[in-house]
Amino acid sequence: MKEILPGIYHWTAFHKAIGSDVSSHFVAASATLIDPMMPPDGLRFFADVGEPERIVLTCRHHYRGSDRFVEAFGCPVLCPEPGLHEFDGGPDVQGYAWGEAVAPGITALEVGALSPDDGALQIPAVEALVFADGLVHWGGGQVGFVPDQHMGDDLEAVKKGLRESLGRLLDLDYDNLLFGHGDPIVGGGRQALHTFLHR
Repeated sequence: MKEILPGIYHWTAFHKAIGSDVSSHFVAASATLIDPMMPPDGLRFFADVGEPERIVLTCRHHYRGSDRFVEAFGCPVLCPEPGLHEFDGGPDVQGYAWGEAVAPGITALEVGALSPDDGALQIPAVEALVFADGLVHWGGGQVGFVPDQHMGDDLEAVKKGLRESLGRLLDLDYDNLLFGHGDPIVGGGRQALHTFLHR
């Protein structure tokens, strides 16, 4: 695990269901886990930085290892309201609306296009955005869209919708990009997104 920004911890873990590593984050100031998998050091890590008080999913597909944290800490799990149907038969997940403060210092933003519940989280204190699935960053290269095979039948319409919604995020104040899939960009994140959308 690495503290990539003041009080923001990032780690990766292998997700068997999709066959690749995914990224998780912990925001110490608000005791918030984002899209969590179990960290390499297990629950011992939280003895040093503080116990999680909530789990926030950037989209319905990122429940991941939440069960283990719910069992250990009794924290609620929050998901975008358009994705709540995923949990009709359990586990217990609460909905949040776009524009809502989902935790102290964290606001939910709509991305959509890829799916109605695909979103981002804004953390102004560290000038960061955290993306669900619509935007990825692998291998230290440029940011980009999720691979075409995950975009559904109308590929061009989804890409057009993502460009429009991500373009609106250029009006916000941030410099760091964090991802559910890929490596964080610390510094120059807004410019990286601008370059991708206008190339």
